[in-house]
Amino acid sequence: MFRIISILIGYFIGCFQTAFLVGKMSHHIDIRKHGSGNAGTTNVIRVLGWKAGILTFLGDLLKAIVAVIICRWLWPDSSLLAGVYGGAAVVIGHNWPLFLGFKGGKGIASTVGVLLALDWRLGLIAILTMICIIGITRYVSLGAIVMVSLIPITLLLFYPNENEVFCIGLFLMLSALIRHRSNIYRLVTKTESKLGYQSKNKVEEK
Repeated sequence: MFRIISILIGYFIGCFQTAFLVGKMSHHIDIRKHGSGNAGTTNVIRVLGWKAGILTFLGDLLKAIVAVIICRWLWPDSSLLAGVYGGAAVVIGHNWPLFLGFKGGKGIASTVGVLLALDWRLGLIAILTMICIIGITRYVSLGAIVMVSLIPITLLLFYPNENEVFCIGLFLMLSALIRHRSNIYRLVTKTESKLGYQSKNKVEEK
């Protein structure tokens, strides 16, 4: 039962779309109709600038942390599993939000938040991996893809006897790779935009 309730809690918290709200409140736009059409940090940075992007990242990060903490607090005897289910559901809610026609983001900031809330070591590895890859290549998508690909490996290292946790880690990886399939294609064909690229549909400050 705790699994189902954790999933419901996580999903509805995940439906809180920071990028959408930032776009509406700061520029009165639907961010999903600009730039790449993705309701996530990278698109917000390219369309609305760094301040809006940082706010979006923090919002998506914090909602995942809050959801995991709530689920772990509600079921202390099954703390890890409750947090993992709640955290995975946050990412699902972020990517496919019920209240926005199931059109959301790609879940990377929220995934980092989930890892941080579950185990700070997992979160630190994820953050450092992304920073290193993005710093070297300037491809945000590549940093995200490498980071999520390491999730099952790091879970296996830190929690070798938690098969259920490992399976959910695989789910997080696969869902992120599916959401990044167009980015993967552009990386392979060398047409992916690097960090610092400004969208042609950039919204100017009034």
